[in-house]
Amino acid sequence: MILSGLEIKDKLGSDIVIEPYDDSRLNPNSYNLRLHNELLVYDNNELDMKKPNTASPLIIPEEGLLLETGKLYLGRTIEYTESHNYVPMLEGRSSIGRLGLFVHVTAGFGDVGFCGFWTLEIFCVHPIRVYPGVEICQIFYHTIEGKYENYKSGKYQHNKGIQPSLLYKDFEK
Repeated sequence: MILSGLEIKDKLGSDIVIEPYDDSRLNPNSYNLRLHNELLVYDNNELDMKKPNTASPLIIPEEGLLLETGKLYLGRTIEYTESHNYVPMLEGRSSIGRLGLFVHVTAGFGDVGFCGFWTLEIFCVHPIRVYPGVEICQIFYHTIEGKYENYKSGKYQHNKGIQPSLLYKDFEK
């Protein structure tokens, strides 16, 4: 079951944290999250799953930044979120999708207990100008049944900003 917008609002401060929160971004069954002004782009055209891949920051100026096709940009939400007792999910807003902008390649599914900023895997079909603070995606919450343990990964939990892939750590086990 997906929580309604009013239920999301009722759970704020206990099972759900969204900071900063603004009622104007609450939808019937989701909440709009905004794009931070910093992006990361990988430094190399060839990436290696078994190694750390370096990335460089890009700042989105107030007048916007033109994104190129065929390039992955890592961004993050302005909002910090926590989810306790619910499964958080992230999707692009339909207005964003209709411009050919993807906000995640595969990672729109969160885990119960996740605390942090959402890293966005931004990819565009057409060159598109993006702006800091734009409502780029929406978070929604599913109930969970059965026994579970909260998310505890040391890779992405309690992040402070954009998280490039840390998959290489899985190979170190």
